[in-house]
Amino acid sequence: MSAAHFAQMLALAAIWGASFMFMRIAVPQLGPAWLLELRLLSACIVLLLVSLALRRALHVTRHWRHYLFLGLFNTALPFLAFAWAAQTLPASLLAVLNSTAPLWGLVIGVLWRGKPVTRRAVTGLLTGMAGVACLVGFSELALHPGNLLAVLATLGAAVCYALASSYAEYADKVETYANAHGSLWAAFLLLLPLLALSPAPASWPPGAVASGLVLGLLCTGVAYVMYFRLIDNLGAPSALSVGYLIPLWGVFWGWLFLDETIGWNTLLGAALVLTGTMLVTGFRLRQLFSRRTTTPAA
Repeated sequence: MSAAHFAQMLALAAIWGASFMFMRIAVPQLGPAWLLELRLLSACIVLLLVSLALRRALHVTRHWRHYLFLGLFNTALPFLAFAWAAQTLPASLLAVLNSTAPLWGLVIGVLWRGKPVTRRAVTGLLTGMAGVACLVGFSELALHPGNLLAVLATLGAAVCYALASSYAEYADKVETYANAHGSLWAAFLLLLPLLALSPAPASWPPGAVASGLVLGLLCTGVAYVMYFRLIDNLGAPSALSVGYLIPLWGVFWGWLFLDETIGWNTLLGAALVLTGTMLVTGFRLRQLFSRRTTTPAA
């Protein structure tokens, strides 16, 4: 991996890690539903412009069911869960709990697909769950009765990501960029009825609106484009390793801009979750420097 590509990976991880901070800023003032639709619409516009420039068709009539499934489980439900949880939970906790998706992927693979499980993977799962217990069990904020539901919602979002990944592994292959573009539009349409059930914000504070737009334009739209360029240049194994850097940036941004406290349980819990995820996925540091360039269809 060249220095330029590694810098792009760090930048992408920093952008995705910042998404939890921007949610934490915007959602208390705009509400989950209105923030999500602002985020999704702005992200959809970015990907639409890119797809027009690259002449990438969605083939909606052929793949609409596929886009709806991914839009629901890979975008709509997890985005909604994170936005709702961001009303009370710190960005650092959201970022670390988000990284448990591969752990849930192991469980879903065994229960749904009957996949064989290795001793290494079981060790990783137990290590990751110990990290979650450390994060939640030693956090006074997370243990507050009203916040336990937010913690469960965040873990539910990670389960949704794992479910979508398991589905995509066996679904009809659709071009990678189209998966992202089509599923974002599907998520926008699926969540649109929520606006009728959610009162409009009493005001639209510039800071909250700017955070929502940055969340959509940069943390979703531009970040997706960057991610797929990394896949094209480095291959999926190296590009996917960006996920191991996101929690670190999420914790850092929360500390730097939101004055969130980083306790020993945050550091230990994050380390256990990341270690467990690496064991489950079989990740090794040498993957960062892999020269594979093949791009998966989905």
